[in-house]
Amino acid sequence: MGKLRFTMTMSLDGYVAGPGQSVENPLGQGGLALHEWAFATKSFRAVHGLEGGESGLDDDRVAAWNSNIGATIMGRNMFGPVRGPWGDNAWVGWWGDDPPFHTPVFVLSHHEREPLAMQGGTTFYFVADGIETALERAAEAANGRDVAIGGGASTAQQYLLARLVDEMEIHVVPLLLGAGTRLFENLEGGPAGYECAGLVSSPAAAHYTYVRQNA
Repeated sequence: MGKLRFTMTMSLDGYVAGPGQSVENPLGQGGLALHEWAFATKSFRAVHGLEGGESGLDDDRVAAWNSNIGATIMGRNMFGPVRGPWGDNAWVGWWGDDPPFHTPVFVLSHHEREPLAMQGGTTFYFVADGIETALERAAEAANGRDVAIGGGASTAQQYLLARLVDEMEIHVVPLLLGAGTRLFENLEGGPAGYECAGLVSSPAAAHYTYVRQNA
């Protein structure tokens, strides 16, 4: 099986989303500013059907996000704001008819739902029996390629706590949010057992790569 890995952008004071997340403001107050470094790149704009954008170091990091990814896992909060049973007119995600994943995506949920096939090769599968089952199914679908944790923080924390994450890339931006959702919480002391394997930096973001020791 390939690696289980994730990439997330974090403020200098440790937040990956701002406070007050909602349908109108899914990243919370100030959360959108976390990702301005990525929005400006050529690779990000191309994935979302836009022209232009900057090349260089930051663009290289964005271009690597989907490298060798065969499947994605995400939490229900990342998929959408709906809670409880899915209902008849179920939410289909934030990304429109052609989501940017282009792989099978396994959504952690407490409620069953039929798979949701979208344009561009993305199919959402809803997994109600735990993170290990989701990883097993994602690894099988990835067929030897890596599995990405697409978010959010709670999902990453669950896999970190279970010591299942092989590699993580943290993009630290010079922004102070002051409140919101932290990545490195609920981990019984922290993400132990990882070492820094790389660091490159631009004026917009510092890009840290951590790998699990003895992985």
